[in-house]
Amino acid sequence: MADSDDLDLDGGDVPESGSSPKKRGGGGLGNLLPTILKFAAIGIGALIFIVTVSVITYNIMNRGGKSQTVITDPSSPYIGKRPEYSYYDMIGSITTRTRDYPVSSSVTVEMIIGYDLNDAIASSELISRRYELRDFVRRYFTGKTTAELAPEREEELKKEIREMLNTRFLDTARARLILFNRLDVTEAY
Repeated sequence: MADSDDLDLDGGDVPESGSSPKKRGGGGLGNLLPTILKFAAIGIGALIFIVTVSVITYNIMNRGGKSQTVITDPSSPYIGKRPEYSYYDMIGSITTRTRDYPVSSSVTVEMIIGYDLNDAIASSELISRRYELRDFVRRYFTGKTTAELAPEREEELKKEIREMLNTRFLDTARARLILFNRLDVTEAY
């Protein structure tokens, strides 16, 4: 035999002696693999696109995590349970004058401080600072005008007193709620 028969240079299907004929490109896994990979890549790309669009849409609708609805109706059944507080009411009744000029008004205040329930440290701090609290309340209301003590500004007064107590006055206790048992402003004529 010639050397050209063993090498099969002409590309013909000459079977070797004693062996079965070879199959060429007849389908199988070799042709199916690129198609499977192509569809898998398309599926993964589509999944990434859908997740990205969903996250962006959710953030736009949710405005970056800020709540869109605020329920302010206290009679609504969807309001959660209000926290319970312990109350310090030993400040007593304080009567002072406003800073109005030339005629000042008389102010009588009975203030109650709400703090965390069963907070023994806050309770002891408030009790030990009783006279300082009385002086604080007297000075606070002496520095206000009659217009600043109007009934429609009561919530602002409570918030300001709570912030002043927590930032400047109390060490470990935290005032959570300020209540006025009495807040009478009597104008002088």
